Amino acid sequence: MVAQVIDGKAFAATVRAQVADQVAKLKDENGITPGLAVVLVGEDPASQVYVRSKGKMTVEVGMNSYEHKLDVDTSEADLLALIDKLNTDPAVHGILVQLPLPKHLNEDLVINSIDPAKDVDGFHISNVGLLGTGQKSMVPCTPLGCLMMLRDHHGSLSGMDAVVIGRSNIVGKPMAQLLLGDSCTVTIAHSRTKDLPDVVRRADIVVAAVGRPEMVPGDWIKEGATVIDVGINRIERDGKNKLVGDVDYASAAERAGAITPVPGGVGPMTIACLLANTLTAACRA
Repeated sequence: MVAQVIDGKAFAATVRAQVADQVAKLKDENGITPGLAVVLVGEDPASQVYVRSKGKMTVEVGMNSYEHKLDVDTSEADLLALIDKLNTDPAVHGILVQLPLPKHLNEDLVINSIDPAKDVDGFHISNVGLLGTGQKSMVPCTPLGCLMMLRDHHGSLSGMDAVVIGRSNIVGKPMAQLLLGDSCTVTIAHSRTKDLPDVVRRADIVVAAVGRPEMVPGDWIKEGATVIDVGINRIERDGKNKLVGDVDYASAAERAGAITPVPGGVGPMTIACLLANTLTAACRA
């Protein structure tokens, strides 16, 4: 068996096109242009690349992009004051504070100072609670993108056995909640899970989000399973820098029914879902 490749890049382009159509409609019918404010503290190279990419795509779908770049030694009080200003700005419908923040800033405090209705990352404690209880919420972008790809591939996920490897607040836990919401039987596995290979082998759906390069080998994958690889790890191989996922792609692709590549799988969907969340926030407002 050779796995079908789930093309996140192509799917994300479709989602962005749909968002652009809805943005144009919102402008024509209501005179509203959705606005996304991105706050970047410091000069983390990876964060700078993400912020540039987000800004470019925000403008491409017809939204307003507001970028706030702050010095690495910005005080907590100044950052909270900026967020407070964005919370009350009617032109801003979505607020995203790029993580990780410098060590002297309290991430939880900063995230929970964002208006939950503008929290397009879905990290505010109110949105976490709403998602966990199956109510209408802002859903974290990466798990939402994964769910959309799974629904697109399978149609119904009802009754499927899903294993999420990783228990982070950003991916693992919300991913499990979304799969439960689609009537999967869900196991959250992690570094302390006993007999991890056997746990993964019984899954119809495997979502790997541990941040360890190629940790999941092909022989952990059940024949015909769908593998969603959230990991983006930079490694050196044969003297060259290479991006790899949390799954060993070559061996997993021989057993899986479908698999996301790295790069070109989950990554593009994350930004597409951020734009979709911003549109949702503007419509709700």
